Order: sequence, then C-alpha cells, then structure tokens
Amino acid sequence: MPKLSNLYLLAYNSLQAVAWAVCLALSLSSFVSTKAVNGAYASAGDLIYFLQMVQFLEVIHGAVGLVPSGVVFPLMQWAGRAHFLFVLRQTHEVQESPSVFITFVAWSLSEVIRYPHYAFNCMGSYPSWITYLRYTAFIVLYPPGMAGESFACLLPIPLLETLPAYVQATPIKAG
Repeated sequence: MPKLSNLYLLAYNSLQAVAWAVCLALSLSSFVSTKAVNGAYASAGDLIYFLQMVQFLEVIHGAVGLVPSGVVFPLMQWAGRAHFLFVLRQTHEVQESPSVFITFVAWSLSEVIRYPHYAFNCMGSYPSWITYLRYTAFIVLYPPGMAGESFACLLPIPLLETLPAYVQATPIKAG
C-alpha cells in the first residue's frame, strides 16, 4: 500500500501538471485568437500567479524532508518567479509586453514536463522519454524564460521618471 505522503505528492504534482497545461492553453489560445502576443497576462496571469504562490509548498516539502530537494533551490526558483510576478502585477504597462508571453509559454512548457515527471516518480516508475524531456527541454526553455523575465523586469525602469519629484529627490540619510 502506498504511503500517504506519496499519495499527497502524486496528487500535488498531477494537479500542478494539469493546471500548467491550462496556463499553456490559455496563453496559446490568446495568441491564436488575437494573432498577437500581448494578451498572455490577461489570459493566464491570475492562474499563473496563484500556481506560483502554491509552489511555495515545494519549499516546505523540502524543509520537512518530504522530497530530497532540500530548501535552497526550490526557494530560489520560487522567489525569482514570485518577484517577477509581483513586478508584473503591479506594473500594468509591462503586462502587455511580448516578454510576458515568452515567459509564460516557457514556464508552462517546462512545468507541463516537470510535474508529470515528478508524478510518475511518485508511482515508482516513469517512462524514459519523460526523463529525457525533463532534462533536455530545460536546456531549450531556460534561456527564453530567463530572458523574458529579465526583460519584463527592466521595462518599468523608465516609469521611474513618472514618480513625483519629491520621491525622486528625497535623499537617504545615513543613520
């Protein structure tokens, strides 16, 4: 009989896989229907934000020893993506950027591969093709995902000029 922790991880990873497949479908269907890449946030942004917040569980999974990943790497990935999404949610001008579409598609594709790999692992057996995809797709998907995140985070910098003058000119006093 499978352990309760294994059943939990199987359910968690399966639900994440399905939800990320929905994110991918939303992002791509927006592109297909509008013939433009600027609707990804409107289509999938809220669901991706929710899933990213839920992914903090992966930090906890590592902290309590439920999975062998430890805490540092899941925390780094979660914090990086959470920062990106926080900037994105607060900066409406950036939400229409093509870099958001690129990032969402790269993230969704990687998660649609990663979570089934983990789910199969919970069952004790997984097809070799899923392992191959897990580690080779990452090589292709990491650069556009990272570039999209970086570019989208740089876009708000010119917006700093729109801050009120008293915020721009307020000196920071050393204590």
